This record gives sequence, structure tokens and C-alpha cells, in this order.
Amino acid sequence: EREIAFRCGLVQVFSSAVSARACVVSFWTAPDTSNHIMSQRRRQDRELQLISEDCNTKRKHGEDKDIMGEVTKTHEAIQLLDKSISTLQMELAAKRSTLELLRAGGSPVTSETSQPRKKAFVVIGVNTAFSSRKRRDSVRETWMPQGAKLQQLEDQKGIVIRFTIGHSATSNSILDKAIDSEDAQHRDFLRLDHVEGYHELSAKTKIFFSTAVGIWDADFYVKVDDDVHVNLGMLATTLARHKSKPRTYIGCMKSGPVLADKNVKYHEPEYWKFGEEGNKYFRHATGQIYAISKDLATYISINQPILHKFANEDVSLGSWFIGLEVNHIDERNMCCGTPPDCEWKGQAGNVCVASFDWSCSGICKSVERIKEVHARCGEGDSAVWSALI
Repeated sequence: EREIAFRCGLVQVFSSAVSARACVVSFWTAPDTSNHIMSQRRRQDRELQLISEDCNTKRKHGEDKDIMGEVTKTHEAIQLLDKSISTLQMELAAKRSTLELLRAGGSPVTSETSQPRKKAFVVIGVNTAFSSRKRRDSVRETWMPQGAKLQQLEDQKGIVIRFTIGHSATSNSILDKAIDSEDAQHRDFLRLDHVEGYHELSAKTKIFFSTAVGIWDADFYVKVDDDVHVNLGMLATTLARHKSKPRTYIGCMKSGPVLADKNVKYHEPEYWKFGEEGNKYFRHATGQIYAISKDLATYISINQPILHKFANEDVSLGSWFIGLEVNHIDERNMCCGTPPDCEWKGQAGNVCVASFDWSCSGICKSVERIKEVHARCGEGDSAVWSALI
């Protein structure tokens, strides 16, 4: 700016000098050359005017360039600061979750919590209950690898799969002992510091994400019900497409009615919070299966004590992200129907991520039917190993 001002000042001085010289020349020149001198002077004045305007333009452009440069630098600095804060929050959340798990009974809830956090691509929590042993076995016999293959999938592909379950209201009950025995056989449980109950699913969801964040440093965390069929390779491929996006919430987005009638399933006691009777919920992913990115799982872990729980678990999760800068991704391949729907889509080259029946909120009679779904709609056992992550 100082250089521009100096140059433009010289132009003004030069302009004054030329004007003065023109006057002197005009005084001493014979009358018959006056027209030539006046024409020359006008040409010089026009040249000086153009130079002056150019100086003003350069000064303005220079100022704009400097301002935009400072804005860019400030924006980059803010982004760097946000990233640093986010990283620190994630580390803090992981430490906090681990400490909370260790405090429960003075010992870790799982043997894995005593180890440093493991890097993973996705942690899949299969939500289950004490009474669902047959469902778990049907999942093990179809889409969920077992034994050495389960560990190999974790080590080679970064795909972690665990049945998620808490404990009974009675300490060390026969139900808890049955799960302990099953876990000793299969080694595929993630035990949560949570009292099991159908009306406690929203609390269980919070605890699952907080616990998983404390154990695994993953790019994504997935919750799926134990009566849903999943194609792991297609799930991994779908998630990988959104890996670079921040604050990602992936699932089949819906907006159902808020049910005020106490006598119907999925009744919402706090229906009045959603406006007048007959209103719909905000957009949220259906609860059979959904995925969230690391930053959102960390957000839940950090703010777990103050996140409100509505009657329905999927509504609760959606409500925790209202007001945040979240990428809602409506992925319809995560809510295919059972055969023939998923079969037709697979034959067309559009393999489904997950299949279930809307009428049952899962596969109807899943213990008997999931093998058929797997046979007709499964991607093949080798697909997950070739998935690009």
C-alpha cells in the first residue's frame, strides 16, 4: 500500500510538472503552433488520467487481495484449531470411557478395556437380549464369522463384530452366568455396564457407543439388531464412500408420526414436545441398523450424562444430533426387504447392505428364515475380504 501511494504520488507530481511545462511552452511558442501544443497537452492529460485511475484500481485490488489473504489464513487457522480440539476431545472421551468402565465394580467390564485402544475401520454392535440365544446362533450360522475368522476379519480388515448386552437387575444371576458361558465359548460379546430392559434401549445405545469408543479407535460405529441380515462386504464398501466426510449419520432416514395413544406400540409419552397432536418426528435413521462416524460417537460419549432419552431408541439418537452440523445420509440399501426384494436387487447388481421386514421391525421369524435370506440375498462369504476400505 505504501508503495502504491508513493507511485501515485509521483504521478501527481509528474502531472503537475507536465502541466507547468505545457504552460511555459505555450507562453514562449509562436501563435501558429498553439493548436499543436494544446493537442499534445490534452493527450498528456489523458495519459496521466489513465495512469492515475490505474493506480487507484491497483490500490483497491491490492487492498482486496490483502484482505482475502488474511481471511483465508484466519479460516485455515480456525480449521486447524477445530481439528486439534476435536482430536483432544476424542482422546479425552476415550480415557473417560475407559476409566468409567474400570470403576464399575473395581474391574473392567470386559477384558479388552485393560488394553490400549485398537485401531479399527468399523465396530459393529449387534444388539441382543438374554432371551435371544437362538437369534444369536442364527446370526453366527449366516452372516457373522466365527472363531478364528472373526479375529482374522478384525486383524486384516479392521471390522469388529460383537453382540452387545448388559447385565440383569440381580447381580450375578443365572441370566448373567448363561451369557458368561456363551461368551467363553464364542468370544463375541461386548458386555455393557447397563441393566437390560426393553424400555432401556435408548440408554443402552448411549452406553454402547461410549464403551466402543473407549476400546476401539474406529472410523465408524454401527448398531444393528440381531434379527437383521447384513452383507458385511457391502456395508464396509458403503461406509468407505463416506470416510472423508465429518460428522456422518448413515441409515434409512424416516419421519414417522408421534404416537400419543398410550395403548399403541411405540407410544411416545413426551409427544407434547413435538408440537400439536398428529405431528411427525424429525428425520432420523430407522433403528434396525445405522452407522455414525467417530466424531459423533465421541460426542455421545462426552455428553452421555445430559443426552435426553425418548421412548424410542432411534428417535433418541436422531434427537442428539439436532442442532449439530451433521451429514444425514439416506442410504436405502440399508433397509431392503427380505426375498424376493433383496434377491431382485442383487440380481440387478445392487446388492443390499441389510434386509428385514418392516412389518416385524426385523426379519419375521428370523430364527427360521434368516438362513433362507442369507442363501438368496447374501453377497457370498468372500465379498467382505475383497471389499475396498
